[in-house]
Amino acid sequence: MVSARSQVPPFEVMTILDEVARLRARGVDVISLCAGEPVAGAPTAVDEEAARLHAAHTTFGYTPALGIAPLREALAGHYARWYGIDVDPSEIAVTTGSSGAFLLAFLAAFDAGDRVALARPGYPAYRNILSSLGCEVVDLDCGADVRFQPTVAMLEAEHARSPLAGLALASPANPTGTMVTRDELAALVAWCDANGVRLVSDEIYHGVTYGDSRGTSAREFGPGPIVVSSWSKYWGMTGWRVGWLLAPPDLMAAIDALAGNLALCPPAPAQFAAVESFTDASYAQCDDAVRDFAEARRLLLDAEPRLGWGVSAPADGAFYYYADLGPQLERHGTSSAYAAALLEATGVALTPGTDFDAVGGHRSVRISFAAGTAAIREAIERIVAFQDR
Repeated sequence: MVSARSQVPPFEVMTILDEVARLRARGVDVISLCAGEPVAGAPTAVDEEAARLHAAHTTFGYTPALGIAPLREALAGHYARWYGIDVDPSEIAVTTGSSGAFLLAFLAAFDAGDRVALARPGYPAYRNILSSLGCEVVDLDCGADVRFQPTVAMLEAEHARSPLAGLALASPANPTGTMVTRDELAALVAWCDANGVRLVSDEIYHGVTYGDSRGTSAREFGPGPIVVSSWSKYWGMTGWRVGWLLAPPDLMAAIDALAGNLALCPPAPAQFAAVESFTDASYAQCDDAVRDFAEARRLLLDAEPRLGWGVSAPADGAFYYYADLGPQLERHGTSSAYAAALLEATGVALTPGTDFDAVGGHRSVRISFAAGTAAIREAIERIVAFQDR
């Protein structure tokens, strides 16, 4: 018998990536705009350190469960550099990507039956991990009127109905790219602290932003929130599978024990190489990649009249364009049907909104412009030609 807790829906992005790989193996020219994989890859210094370590035939044994000390110290320096806050390395856990961080955070903070609130639309892995752990997921219907982000008023209403144990918040968010303001984040942190609700702040897209701020960390308002991040987005290191979390003191012993049992340690070669991601040269290289994302974003926003879709989310950060398909729904019926027809006819792969919103996602699609300016420019032409047929 298959366990009940394993009955979560597949992540459709990964299913589409499998199809992209099959098409490319057949020689089809595919432009993949379905995954958040930065085209530039890791900073040069990280690649060079990895190559040096392997050339030296370094023996990579197990590391401490929460990561090597030099990397945790470098992360503490990163928080001083970007956010102006002091974080003790002992409060940092290096993890197997942000996915490993979420699993550890949810296991340490919540019990089966606990109610944890999420924005809808939102990243599906939050829901699926929590559901597999026996938690009750509470959808917060976050539409364009609240810029696709949860509000204190929503939390108060749900908490009054039945107490909440947690809130998972992403800013910038996936799939919408929207961000809460500094004041909004402060209010959410204060409400959670006052009501005994554990805030888990997903800050993986910090640095990939298009305004004056790289992002505000929930940790700036005190030690209560759990903060999750990763090298996958700003540093372009998706396949290296290294992430981290900051946790309040009352959770660190549990997180340490869980980490040692579930994964023993994060990937050792990636940890040693990732220390080089915090050099001035690495930051500069990543900022260059963000400028390319900004240009790809501009191309998409300028193309909105030609695409002729419906309401789109204001992409404050990350590298996603999330929009209602508008008139195209009359022709195709659902976003999944539209995406399948588009891929077959043009080789452009994008993601139906059903991955992110079980209620209204059949109307929407997400384009990832992490593929860069050239890919977006060509994809726009193919999409417009497809719709004009």
